[in-house]
Amino acid sequence: MRPLLAASVSLGLLLPAAAMAEGMPQLDFANPLTTHQLIWGAVIFIVFYFLASRSALPKVGAVLAERAKNIARDLQNAQDAKDKSDKAAAEVAAATAKARAEAQAAINAALDKAKADAAAQAAALNERLEKQLQESEATIAAARTAAMGALREVATDTATTVITRLTGAPPEQARLNGAIGAALSARGVG
Repeated sequence: MRPLLAASVSLGLLLPAAAMAEGMPQLDFANPLTTHQLIWGAVIFIVFYFLASRSALPKVGAVLAERAKNIARDLQNAQDAKDKSDKAAAEVAAATAKARAEAQAAINAALDKAKADAAAQAAALNERLEKQLQESEATIAAARTAAMGALREVATDTATTVITRLTGAPPEQARLNGAIGAALSARGVG
């Protein structure tokens, strides 16, 4: 406080000469009124400084300290909220990945079941068609056998009629049966 007073007094002593040189009569310290105003101004400044340093400045310091504490608390709360939101985001991502994996597994299971059902239906249809094919082949073979059996009789009747008409006499039955049997055997009809 003393260096401040000494600086202001020395400044006060140097300013009048410079002020007077430039024509500023309000800083003429030769005038007792100006000197008293300067002294009372310094006293009032010192009193205000003393009052401010003892009452107002500590309150301002307390407000600034409280503000710093509130800012620190708010920053900590913000960091905690960020940590919670990061954790929640990670949980959501994990739950989404798990749900996606479960959905894909369900889709794969449904596809496998559908493929198995389709394969079973195809196998049943193939079995039924194979059975129908075998029955049809058996029917065709029976019809062929019956037709071949009738072919010998038709061939015998036709050959008898043709020979009788051409020669006028009925053919010999044993010879006719041998010739028809040879012709049918040559064609694999037997």
